[in-house]
Amino acid sequence: MDNAFSLDGKSFLVAGGTRGIGRAISLQFARAGARVVANHVRDERSARTLEEEAGRESLSLSTCRADLTSDKGLAHLEAYLDAHLGSLSGLVFCAATGIHKPFEELKSRHFDWTFALNIRAFFELTQMLLPKFRPPASIVVLSSQGARQVVPCYSLIGASKGALEAMARHLAVELAPQGVRVNVLSPGAVRTGAWAAMPDGEARLAGAEKRTPLGRLTTPEEAARAAQFLSSDAAEGIVGQTLIVDGGMSLVGE
Repeated sequence: MDNAFSLDGKSFLVAGGTRGIGRAISLQFARAGARVVANHVRDERSARTLEEEAGRESLSLSTCRADLTSDKGLAHLEAYLDAHLGSLSGLVFCAATGIHKPFEELKSRHFDWTFALNIRAFFELTQMLLPKFRPPASIVVLSSQGARQVVPCYSLIGASKGALEAMARHLAVELAPQGVRVNVLSPGAVRTGAWAAMPDGEARLAGAEKRTPLGRLTTPEEAARAAQFLSSDAAEGIVGQTLIVDGGMSLVGE
């Protein structure tokens, strides 16, 4: 691999980095030479499994449990980063939550819960991390198809992802003069545990696979390699863009 794609000597926080696409990104970055802290909030088993795999490969990867929606959690994460990484080369924001219900069944608490993590936490976490970034640095936020297209029972999550993409564009312009690039990564349908919470999740995955010109679903590893590219020196001229990795699915209709 060209040295421009290497992450040797770099250090990253992967928020939501112990499961699904976030887990693949944590491992990809560590295998590319980076020091990685993978943040999580509940699933200790997934965090331990990730650390065990990293240990077998002698990777520089550790996990930190911290609730990004609370002041206490952010303070704990900041202290952990100061102790384990010091300065940062970048952030990959994969943390997300939400509920899959028709609009008329949604409550205000569902709105508050979804937006608290999917957008407010990114806002507060990025403000906290800005003094720690060592230029040239990068921020990559994970979005989804639902930010731009209608997905059944996805209105709150889609709205929060749309807000996340908008904030990323604004930050891209504001932070570029400070040596911090901001971009969005939007994977297509990727088989992760999150689909189990969706109504007819398996049927939706099957439909997505059928519609994808590539003939298969996007893999977590493909998304992770794209995140590595956006976070590497090879992407030093890419600012405020959305990279879609979906095998061409977004190009075709139902």
